[in-house]
Amino acid sequence: MNKKLNIHLPIARPPWSGLGHRLESMFRKALYEFELLNSNKVAVALSGGKDSLALLYLLKAVSGKGFPTLEITAIHVGGPFSCGAGVSETFLKGICDALGVEFISCESKQKRETLECYSCSRERRTLIFEAAKKFGAETVAFGHHRDDNAQTLLMNLLHKGEFAGMLPKVPMHDYGITIIRPLIFISENEIREFSMMYGFARTLCQCPVGQNSMRKKTNGLIADIERIFPHARQNLGSASLLYGSQKALKK
Repeated sequence: MNKKLNIHLPIARPPWSGLGHRLESMFRKALYEFELLNSNKVAVALSGGKDSLALLYLLKAVSGKGFPTLEITAIHVGGPFSCGAGVSETFLKGICDALGVEFISCESKQKRETLECYSCSRERRTLIFEAAKKFGAETVAFGHHRDDNAQTLLMNLLHKGEFAGMLPKVPMHDYGITIIRPLIFISENEIREFSMMYGFARTLCQCPVGQNSMRKKTNGLIADIERIFPHARQNLGSASLLYGSQKALKK
C-alpha cells in the first residue's frame, strides 16, 4: 500500500496512553478469565464502527504478548443497509493492510422493503461464519461491549421474562464456529473516548431500521434509570456475567 495513504489512516497501537492501557488491561482480563483464545486463527467481524475497530486494534496489540501470535482476518459485510453502511471498503482494507491483517468483504442482500434487524443479523452472521471457515478460523470475535450486554439483559428480562445477557463465549454448533466478545468488560463511553483519541470515531450506523430499534429504545430506558441508579449499566453487565458464569459451572 502507498505509504502516503498510511499516514492518514487512524491506526491505534501501543505505546498507549492511560486510557489505552486501561482498555488493554480489561481486554486481557476477558481473554484470560473466559479462555476466549483457543486457537491462533481469529476472525474479526469488522463493520467499520468504533467498536469493531477498537476490537481489531486491541486484538492486534496483544498478539504475541502473553498470547500466541495471532493470525487475524477481518470480515466486512457491505451493502446499502448493513450495519456500518457508508464505510469505504478501501478505507477498511487500508487499515487492515497497515496492521498486516487479511481483509475479506462480503455483500448483504437486504432490501429496504423487507429490512428488519433479526433477519439482517442472521444473514450477516451466516456470511461472516462462512467466510471465517474459508479462512480456517473457528473463532469469530464480535465488538459487543459492556453496554450491549446490559441492554440485552434488560430486553430479555422485560420481553421474555428471561435473565439472559450476552455470554463472552458462545459455541455455535450448527456452524462449527465459536463467538467471542473480548470487549465485554469495556463500556461504550470508554470505547468512544478511545476512538476519538485515535481518530476513528467518524463512522455511525446508517441503517434506517436500526435508528428506531428496540435496542435503541432500551438504551434510552437505561439512561432514564441511571438518573436514579447511576451505576445501572455497570451493575446490569456485571450481573449478567456473574449469572452466566454460575450457570456454566452447573452444567
